[in-house]
Amino acid sequence: MEPAHIVTDRLDIGMLLDSDVDAFVEAWKDPLIRRWTNVPSPGTREQAAHFIHHFCPEGWREDTNYLFGVRVRDSGELVGPMGIFGLSWVGRSERMASLGCWTLAAHRGKGYTAEAIRAIAGWAFTELKLDRIESVGEVANKGSLACAVKVGFTHEGTLRSRIIQDGVRRDAWMASLLPQDLGLEPSMPYAGEHETLV
Repeated sequence: MEPAHIVTDRLDIGMLLDSDVDAFVEAWKDPLIRRWTNVPSPGTREQAAHFIHHFCPEGWREDTNYLFGVRVRDSGELVGPMGIFGLSWVGRSERMASLGCWTLAAHRGKGYTAEAIRAIAGWAFTELKLDRIESVGEVANKGSLACAVKVGFTHEGTLRSRIIQDGVRRDAWMASLLPQDLGLEPSMPYAGEHETLV
């Protein structure tokens, strides 16, 4: 698939650029980003360049992962990366995937992350025809869960020993977003807990 470009009221969402390499290296030193997400160690310039120049384009080319660079429209500043992951054969046949991101410290608390999640999820529902997007985070990462819920994700519960962080298995929260949560039509019928399809 050709990389997508999405514009919102405040954001420009497109491919990551060579100029983002240094921003990645600095972001990977941020204790909060290191605590709540899996980033390379030690987080060198070479690792950042490989991620931006190889991993991201390969995902688009192979239709497995769709990574975006989220930028402030007015300034062009990088807010952070965000993407749709996990479109393996099973995920594709079941029309579901995961969404992940991190946000640079200077742009937290401004609503940019929620705005970008909403836009990228809408794109994934309409262009990839997904019927479910999952978000998973360590139980103690309440800020990310609050952001997901703000967008419209439903907190579905706790998954024991679901993620690995710093060589330790940890419990995680699971949240999901459906097309209907954004006012969009699903690609196939959905019978919820109290609904019967005739």
